[in-house]
Amino acid sequence: MAEEEGRDQVSEVTSTSWLGRIGQSFGGVVFGFILIALSGALLFWNEGRAIQAARSLSEGAGLVQTVSADRVDPANEGKLVHVMGALAASGPAVDGEFGLRSTGGLRIVRRVEMFQWTEESESKTEKKLGGSEEKTTVYKYARAWSEQAIDSAKFRERAGHANPQMTYRSRATLAPQLRLGAFTVPDRLLQGFGGAQALAATDEQAAALQKRLNKPVAAVDGVLYIGRDPGQPAVGDYKISFMDVRLQPASIVARQAGPTFEAYRTKAGGSVELIVAGQVPAADMFKEAQDDNRIWTWLLRAGGCVAMFIGFSLILGPLGVLGDVIPILGDVIRAGTFLVGLLCTATIAPVIIAIGWLWYRPVVAIGTLALGGIVVYGVLRLVRRRAARKVAPA
Repeated sequence: MAEEEGRDQVSEVTSTSWLGRIGQSFGGVVFGFILIALSGALLFWNEGRAIQAARSLSEGAGLVQTVSADRVDPANEGKLVHVMGALAASGPAVDGEFGLRSTGGLRIVRRVEMFQWTEESESKTEKKLGGSEEKTTVYKYARAWSEQAIDSAKFRERAGHANPQMTYRSRATLAPQLRLGAFTVPDRLLQGFGGAQALAATDEQAAALQKRLNKPVAAVDGVLYIGRDPGQPAVGDYKISFMDVRLQPASIVARQAGPTFEAYRTKAGGSVELIVAGQVPAADMFKEAQDDNRIWTWLLRAGGCVAMFIGFSLILGPLGVLGDVIPILGDVIRAGTFLVGLLCTATIAPVIIAIGWLWYRPVVAIGTLALGGIVVYGVLRLVRRRAARKVAPA
């Protein structure tokens, strides 16, 4: 094990024969077919999801009624309502484990980091004449702050790199009995609501925690530090910071269910349940939701296309391995299979998306295809007429 710029590392060299690589590549072919099938299913499902969400939001925008937050009107029971007002709670949010109380009242967010060993790996592959492959992997170990527990049992070199169990975790705690006027607001609507501000821990809180834990605790720049020396952290030390979300005005669109809110089920088969900060008109909330739906639709389309391309690359992978008998030939074949995989993805993915539209919205899809056909026919006729005019004088 070598030492390099304050980090230790270990190297591992493995060699795979040409026949072994061919076997591995054919294993990848099976996974490639599975990946293509799954990506195709994702693309098809995504079109249905996007259409259902768009229809549900359009339906909700035509049904929603803006009601006062001051009283719960029984006449609106089961209806889609839009309520605006200031959030209130019966008390502040409290992190009982560390004795911190929210000053804003809505939600207190705890972020826990532990000083741990981390493992990074870098691999370099060299192809040999005859198709074999030599792979050199360098595992590098360093200590760093991490919010996630790192399992050192999975390290390549576990000796000297053991991480303790992570006792404390990040979490968010809501204030009790949150209300919007006369309505009770469900916790699920407020989990990610609002912007957070820093909440500084004090020396008094650090002293109380030290007495309870029987460990060294200090408040450093508003952050609780559990460990002996904040300037020289040791593996197992903690940094715990807090954020505060204040009570503020909010706007909700949902089904009125007694004195609270539920998701509204639409005839399109979807659901509507929206919340935003501030007093926002219902029309603006639905427009923002439609914009979010379009963004998610394109993100899922992009993810499906990438997965499909990877699948085609795995299927064509054995061709490059076969050509690696002469390393340069293998690289040329891989460049060709890259283009083939790209072409297959660019051909099949749009077809699946179009089939999704035909399946979920046949009238719109057929109308769009017909309109496209008319446009193409008109352009072709115009081109032919111009060509005929040029040929006539001659």
